Amino acid sequence: MRLMVLAPLLLLPMPAAAFTAQNGMTATQISPTEIAVAHDVRRDDTDYWCAAGDFVRRVLGQPGNTRIWRATPKPREAGRGIVFTLDPAQQAEGAGLSHFGSGQRDGSLSVGMAVTSFCRVDIPYFRD
Repeated sequence: MRLMVLAPLLLLPMPAAAFTAQNGMTATQISPTEIAVAHDVRRDDTDYWCAAGDFVRRVLGQPGNTRIWRATPKPREAGRGIVFTLDPAQQAEGAGLSHFGSGQRDGSLSVGMAVTSFCRVDIPYFRD
């Protein structure tokens, strides 16, 4: 009887699992084309791009030339993360990244550029 009651619950959508990017930030897929990167007070915008790019590359399995756009408008509200999108129609106007090596002038960044240029592994510094 208990199994018959619980079985329908297994068919309900489950929340997406959080992914820890190589820079230690947390990213989650919130729709088929959107990735949310959780707020971290110690991080720059480029760290958020890294986490989104790392998610798209390693979780979604997309190639390095896949473009990502920022969907959260600037300025970001205090205590809020940033949402990124794979759909150019969902980009926030004027919220893209002006980067000399992006190859595009539409505010997007390739996954490869986000990961290779902005991802740095946090290694704690220990003193003796």
